[in-house]
Amino acid sequence: MIRETSAVTARQNLGDLLNQVQYRNDAVLITKDGKPVAALVDVALFERIRRLRDEFTRLTDALGRTYEGVDPAIAQAEIDEAVRTARRTRAKREQAPRKAKKK
Repeated sequence: MIRETSAVTARQNLGDLLNQVQYRNDAVLITKDGKPVAALVDVALFERIRRLRDEFTRLTDALGRTYEGVDPAIAQAEIDEAVRTARRTRAKREQAPRKAKKK
């Protein structure tokens, strides 16, 4: 469950919030003046986010090296087409009937 709390309340109840995150796998969105400023999440989710960010950085760096010296308009057109193709493929896969797993 995702809970929302103000920074002042989070500071006053940090121990309770940590317990909720650690033992109940809750997440807490911390706001300041009604605007989200931070999130308190369990370590497993944080590590997953970190791995995804690192993988994204690795892939974008590789993509940048691939298109080094290529006209930016051509590179962007190729990237846009690849994104469209990937989205179509994913949409088809998500619409396909799922087979029941055999036990």
